[in-house]
Amino acid sequence: MKRAELVQYLDAYLRIHEIKDYGPQGLQVEGRDEVRTIVGMVDAHLPNVEAALHARADLLLVHHGIFWGPPKRLAGSFGLLVRTMIEADLNLYAAHLALDAHPAVGNNAELAR
Repeated sequence: MKRAELVQYLDAYLRIHEIKDYGPQGLQVEGRDEVRTIVGMVDAHLPNVEAALHARADLLLVHHGIFWGPPKRLAGSFGLLVRTMIEADLNLYAAHLALDAHPAVGNNAELAR
């Protein structure tokens, strides 16, 4: 599936643009155009990114993305995290409050089951 089609679907299904959040939701790091393997994690920390790459993921779907509040410098551990994703051509998609609030697949809905 093309990345653009998947992002469009996820944005609409999760209502990314309707739910205000602390930071940007949706595609946070753009990688390769073709997405065949998706790995889901809670956070986009370096060990999780490395695990996704080990699983040959094309897209990492996370609850907690990498951008919160004011812009960060691409230095230190944060710079390494971003560089690792870019060099691996890995897409990063984050859905925080939109995923919390989703009536079918959201965290709250799943906990209520």
